[in-house]
Amino acid sequence: MSYRSGFVSIIGSPNVGKSTLMNRLVGQKVSIVSDKAQTTRNRIMGVMSRPGWQIVFLDTPGVTTPKNRLGDYMLRVAYDSLNEVEAILLLVDAKRGIGPKDEALLNKLREAKAPVVAGINKADLCTLDDIESARERLEKEPFIRQIIKLSALEGRGVEQLTETLTTYLVEGPQYFPEDMVTDQPERVICGEIIREKALQLLREEVPHGLGVCIDKIEAREDGVQDIWATIYCERASHKGILIGRQGAMLKRIGTEARKDMEWLLGSRVNLQLWVKVKEDWRNSASMLGELGYE
Repeated sequence: MSYRSGFVSIIGSPNVGKSTLMNRLVGQKVSIVSDKAQTTRNRIMGVMSRPGWQIVFLDTPGVTTPKNRLGDYMLRVAYDSLNEVEAILLLVDAKRGIGPKDEALLNKLREAKAPVVAGINKADLCTLDDIESARERLEKEPFIRQIIKLSALEGRGVEQLTETLTTYLVEGPQYFPEDMVTDQPERVICGEIIREKALQLLREEVPHGLGVCIDKIEAREDGVQDIWATIYCERASHKGILIGRQGAMLKRIGTEARKDMEWLLGSRVNLQLWVKVKEDWRNSASMLGELGYE
């Protein structure tokens, strides 16, 4: 039997659970997760391999109205991912319902050439009425081939979703080795881990203005990895919040990030964090390039 493969773009409004679903599908954390919008800023690739087939998932930034150059970049990345894929997975939040951002996305997807499968996520957090309300709205769109209710957090419905997506695979090559789950370099994932922990620990006004740069990674002879990283924020007041009283917050961020890094790298990690203020960095072409948003 011939080998089948293909690319599937995961798209949706901010905070509908795209990254949680991606991690569930590939069986490992490859995309950071938080309850704050615009957590994913780049297109993250996740690879799911099984005997006879391979799906390459593209986890995209949440589609929202841009407010700066970083926002423009994120929107372009999300829409570019709709081209040249075997299928598109539209994810909506059952608890929140189909809102204006979802409606704008549905309007955009009417032009897509690839088949669209819709996932009604967060079924564990809502009522049957919530799910049926979302389903009724999605069923009005003739371009949506199938609608599946699921909980990415708990794994419910994910097997059915996988079986559905495999029907859109085509005869093709194995793009990545079977043991590879993402195309992201380790230093990029390490930077995203630091940003994830900051997103989870910091108050609301700070997170959107954070960027992380891994300055250097060096391995010692005993296997310990020394990692130096800088967290960029946009205001001096944010720097104070990031560092915390007597450095307590920065230490918490570093401690939580180090645990995930050690699991990722399979070695002990010595993480050194610095905080720098770069006003309005999200509108700076040079800073966006330095942080990998180009």
